[in-house]
Amino acid sequence: MDRNRHGKQYDPTPTEQASPSSSGLKSVHRTPEVIEADDKDNAPVPDENAVTTTDELEAGHNGWFAYLQTRDFYIVLVLGQILALCVTSTNTFSSLLASHNTSIPAFQTLFNYILLNILYTPYTLYRRGGPKTYIRNLLLKDGWKYIILSFLDVQGNYFTVLAYRYTTILSAQLINFFAIVTVVAVSFLFLHVRYHLTQVAGILICVGGVGILIASDHITGASNPGDPISKGNQVKGDLFALLGAACYGFSNVTEEFLVSKRPLYEVVGQIGFWGMIINGVQAGIFDRASFHTAVWDGKVGGYLTGYTLILSLFYSLTPLLFRLASAAFFNISLLTSNFWGVCIGVKVFHLHIHWMYPIAFVCIVGGLLVYFIGKKVLGEARKPWLGRNQEEGVVGVGTARRRVVRGDTVV
Repeated sequence: MDRNRHGKQYDPTPTEQASPSSSGLKSVHRTPEVIEADDKDNAPVPDENAVTTTDELEAGHNGWFAYLQTRDFYIVLVLGQILALCVTSTNTFSSLLASHNTSIPAFQTLFNYILLNILYTPYTLYRRGGPKTYIRNLLLKDGWKYIILSFLDVQGNYFTVLAYRYTTILSAQLINFFAIVTVVAVSFLFLHVRYHLTQVAGILICVGGVGILIASDHITGASNPGDPISKGNQVKGDLFALLGAACYGFSNVTEEFLVSKRPLYEVVGQIGFWGMIINGVQAGIFDRASFHTAVWDGKVGGYLTGYTLILSLFYSLTPLLFRLASAAFFNISLLTSNFWGVCIGVKVFHLHIHWMYPIAFVCIVGGLLVYFIGKKVLGEARKPWLGRNQEEGVVGVGTARRRVVRGDTVV
């Protein structure tokens, strides 16, 4: 997001030097630079119809259903379900791999981080002005933040998959709700997010919908993994599920914070870069035995390819939802993935849809609607930690600050 002007050596902008979230240096109180400009040499000129404050932007759009009448609401609603479908698809490919006696949870995710690194890191190098400035001003100065984010992300993936080896699906699903609790608590305590009563009600309605799904699985026996699980192993699995959910919650909030202040390609590229290293080491340690016993054929190669492509799409779209909405909305949107999973399973695994599933899906979608009742036209795109007019944020795709600078636009 930094520009290499007129071929000269890169010089950090005042904003990047001053941002307490990016460098920890003392603020110099200068006007933030537009760091996601399409033109490297010229910052975008504010739209003549653009407003100057977020309050002015939201003026005249009051009422309980103000946000539900905006285009942004439908974008975040659809985007959330696309991400839920991505989760369902990756779970399907993981099941297909397991059915071919190939269970390599850490190793199969490694390809995702490699692909993200290939896609986004070269462009980050280009926008940073070359390898020297990339190393000096990103890796050495802000790299520790992305290491923490990547570590949490990798561990969330690893411990969640590991939990299913020791505990029941029903137990793991219930404990996964702890990710939502973690997101809400961390956002409240550290990012000063204050939740409206309708948001709390929306979250509870969504959780109730998943409760219906779990009850349906319990009735039909879908929650039974087959082999009996010992009490000791189930406790171990429950602890792994709890740890995985906590890691997911912390990583979601951390990523939401970073993408509100930094370019999308930088954040995703750094997740790929550091995640590739961390996950590679972890796979080398814990997946060696599974790697040697796995079946390697054309079908397995196809499943790994599909898994990697869809997971990379998921990682590319998630930051956009964090900007337009929040980590909390992201997590409750993914609750529909169980429903989509059964829909796909009807064709792939010849499953049957229980009559309670459509009810649960309607309940979850209804909770997503209730979540935004009472929100103004900017919804959750207006982040409380970025200042009253979002002056500490990036002018990027999906941000409220972009709306202030360029008028009524998302992209």
